[in-house]
Amino acid sequence: MCTNLPRQFISEIEKQILGKSSEIEMVLIAFLAGGHVLLEDLPGMGKTSLAKIISKVFQLKFRRIQGSSDLLPNDILGVNIFNAKTREFELREGPVFSEILLFDEMNRTPPRTQSALLQVMAEQSVTIDQSTYLLKDPFFVVGTQNPSNSDGTYRLPDSQMDRFSLRLTLGYPDYDFEKQILTRQELNPITNSFSRDQIIQLQSLVEGIHVDEKIIKYILDIVHETRSDRRLIHGVSVRGSQELHRLCRARALFHSRDYVIPEDVKVLAPFTLSHRILSYQFEERLAQENYICELLESIPIPS
Repeated sequence: MCTNLPRQFISEIEKQILGKSSEIEMVLIAFLAGGHVLLEDLPGMGKTSLAKIISKVFQLKFRRIQGSSDLLPNDILGVNIFNAKTREFELREGPVFSEILLFDEMNRTPPRTQSALLQVMAEQSVTIDQSTYLLKDPFFVVGTQNPSNSDGTYRLPDSQMDRFSLRLTLGYPDYDFEKQILTRQELNPITNSFSRDQIIQLQSLVEGIHVDEKIIKYILDIVHETRSDRRLIHGVSVRGSQELHRLCRARALFHSRDYVIPEDVKVLAPFTLSHRILSYQFEERLAQENYICELLESIPIPS
């Protein structure tokens, strides 16, 4: 497997997002795996900028939803409006009719509104007034949320969290990178852009990456351990093991391999599985990720 396109993607995005190579790679892995990403961070960390630049690099339709307490499901999905001239109802499409969808500050919206995304994130389709509309490929949701102790926030329901392939944090940039951000006069221009066909082709290549039976057993050992741990209210869902399996194949493609290795599982598991466990003992993001990391140390790595 020899394709340098994924590395070219990162190089273009890094022209405007400095010092976040590993985070950019993780977001793009989810994109190529056909998944979605939740970014949990303080305001002003570049979450919105990252989503916009991805849409620009890939020449895809970008829409943004700003989370707020008065946001309604129809504000997200769209609504049928009666046209007095034609005497027919016409669909006024909501922001989900896009290719890169940024839902900013999701946890500032009540759970009823958040649930409007459940179908579209799982099935890539939207149902409005008993009519179902299929969205075209690619479709990628970037959700952001403020830390759970922020004022005016709601907890994302388990069903919503489970729709996200990865949960990441961008964090503060290093000192030297932040100095570059402050002192550069203008952003470096995007010089290369990529087509929809290239994205779809890479997504199809992900499906062909080989996963050995030992790797599958390794993934299953991890998720089944969470389901038998009495400290947890519930462990990782079946969707969680499916997502980890798919993301590992996408990471292999990023590293020019046509097969998955145990390192793919170890790197991705904390960000794929941690938000899918529920425990009063491990409520914060870091505690959940540390739990998965400790679990990985206790499970034999396949040779």
